[in-house]
Amino acid sequence: MTFNFKDNYILENEVVRLEPLTMSHFDSLVEFSINEPEIWSFNANGPDSRENLNKYIEKALSQKEKLVEYPFIVFDKIKNKVAGSTRFYNISLETKNLEIGFTWYGKEFQGTLLNKNCKYLLLEFAFEKMNLERVGFRANNLNKRSINAMKSIGCVEEGVLRNFSTDAKGERIDAIVLSIIKSEWFTGTKERLKEKIST
Repeated sequence: MTFNFKDNYILENEVVRLEPLTMSHFDSLVEFSINEPEIWSFNANGPDSRENLNKYIEKALSQKEKLVEYPFIVFDKIKNKVAGSTRFYNISLETKNLEIGFTWYGKEFQGTLLNKNCKYLLLEFAFEKMNLERVGFRANNLNKRSINAMKSIGCVEEGVLRNFSTDAKGERIDAIVLSIIKSEWFTGTKERLKEKIST
């Protein structure tokens, strides 16, 4: 498959639907910005207000225009509600790799099978449709919840980027880097993740 940034890719199963993020989703996401700003405490530039959400979406769409990111809105089909957002970023079709990140969910969706279902669909698309070789992940090294979630889907820890970025308070942070490569996906990671979302 030839990946086209202008195409509207919809990834879904019985639990979740991922569709391209647009500015029209602002009203569906703004309640999280107003009522749950702590969602982004580990990272800078979170959409923790109406103004910042508008900037957040505008920047995501600008990066899509530059052919380096592809943002999605996440819809929980069980609860019949918008749950948050995620995206492909640092996309390099030439070297056949990308990263999955900028992922956040409202508090009522955290700790459910929603995230694993999202990751399954994104990884399946990346490895089996886009024919990529590596999918990377990063997180604030202090964000143990996020790191454990990534490891639970089969990510392998690669290392730590010291003093890499800032958190929401502007303090310098280390970033952990993890990944899944194509051979791992097809020799166990896919099936193990599929079993987890089927329980």
